[in-house]
Amino acid sequence: MLSNQILGMRVDPLTFEETVGRILSWSAEHQSRVVCAADVHLAMRHRDEADFREILTQADLVTPDGMPLVWLLRRQGFPEQERVCGPDLTLELCRAAAGKGIPVGFYGGRPEVIEALVSRLRSQFPMLMVPYAYSPPFRPLTEEEDQAEIDAINKTGARLLFIGLGCPKQERWMATHKGRLPVVMLGVGAAFDFHAGTIKRAPRWIQRIGLEWLYRVGAEPKRLAKRALQYYPRFMWHVMIERGRRVGNR
Repeated sequence: MLSNQILGMRVDPLTFEETVGRILSWSAEHQSRVVCAADVHLAMRHRDEADFREILTQADLVTPDGMPLVWLLRRQGFPEQERVCGPDLTLELCRAAAGKGIPVGFYGGRPEVIEALVSRLRSQFPMLMVPYAYSPPFRPLTEEEDQAEIDAINKTGARLLFIGLGCPKQERWMATHKGRLPVVMLGVGAAFDFHAGTIKRAPRWIQRIGLEWLYRVGAEPKRLAKRALQYYPRFMWHVMIERGRRVGNR
């Protein structure tokens, strides 16, 4: 029997093209949807935190962002599974949006990052419509401030909203705003910095062998080293335990 569960977390085994098509279909119908890009960090938070587990359970799409998740899906009966990561989705959806006249928005990141991001994307896709781009303060918004942003997003007519708040903040934000915004919300994390040019992305060959996380730790050790040590060894341990149980039950 095929399984698309990784440590109890649902991961949708769609190709990159299928994922893009589904998101564009939702956006064409002005649907309020949540798309989460799952890596090891997100998978372990799903395992450890009951409220976060519920957020991912209610998400409309959970894509395999990290190569470890891609490899596990392949072993579980989806041999053609591709990596469907936030930065690549951002670029391809902006390309499609520019061609189809779909307005897009960006929420998150530092002011200079979001300014550079929008500028570079408009340069790459001259027909891209970006009626909304906002860098929120590094504190919770008041109810009045949050409602003001909801109203602003709704007035722009944006149908794709990229969220760059980092995990788990972006997933929590999307869950809170589902049903309040008629847009497809995508948690894309570091995609803002990558496409703004403020952080260099790992070369493709490093991405393919599943070591982009290690490359990022080397580039930002103060911010990411502790997280990597906290989650990656435990992820591998629990995967081995789960695999042992499956073998034992055969």
